[in-house]
Amino acid sequence: MTVSESMNRLRTQREALVAAALQHIPFDGWSMAALRSGAEDLELAPGEVDRLLPGGIRQAIITYVEMTDRKMVEELDELDLPSMKIRERIATAVKTRLSLVEHEKDTVRAALSYLALPQNVPLSLKLTHGTVDKMWIAAGDTSTDHNWYTKRMLLAGVYGSTLAYWLDDKSEGHADSWVFLDRRIGNVMQIPKITGTVKKAGKFAATPFKLGAKLAKCMPTPGRVRRQFGA
Repeated sequence: MTVSESMNRLRTQREALVAAALQHIPFDGWSMAALRSGAEDLELAPGEVDRLLPGGIRQAIITYVEMTDRKMVEELDELDLPSMKIRERIATAVKTRLSLVEHEKDTVRAALSYLALPQNVPLSLKLTHGTVDKMWIAAGDTSTDHNWYTKRMLLAGVYGSTLAYWLDDKSEGHADSWVFLDRRIGNVMQIPKITGTVKKAGKFAATPFKLGAKLAKCMPTPGRVRRQFGA
């Protein structure tokens, strides 16, 4: 077995363990107890949990997010995204991502609680970046300049706020969440009206404040947002 085959096998086994643990997480949270219960369901030896997830709960949550992100990309690949406007592509990506965990809200809440701990905030930001980056790539983003960062910053805000709303949404088919999502994307379109003033101020900044001017130039402008989210 090659190294690549060995790594793929390990990933498959790890993901199977996390998937098996999902039914226990609503009761036990993201805990070793839930992972061990998942291992028992798969008839794995007790030591397999430590072998497959040496990083413990942290690695289990990373695996869960990456599994779901991959499924999102697979589903988006089946859609005719190129025929949509950019903002429609992004809305579709967010809806697809949330729909994949529609029946796992308690699991998602538990993961968010874990990631909200101070020591886990960097991991939370990294995972969110990974998710929105995949959304933009699926939407056809090919930017390589500062727009690359702007797009991901804006979408992280849209995705995060929509996720929070969606978790408590009890409307049929999450219709209220999708209205909220469209409104959030609409709000993003209004950002340039505010940042435009900041950018102009940056241009006239004195030498000690040149850094502020440079940052202002990287902030969303009307043209950038129109290109990124569509008019």
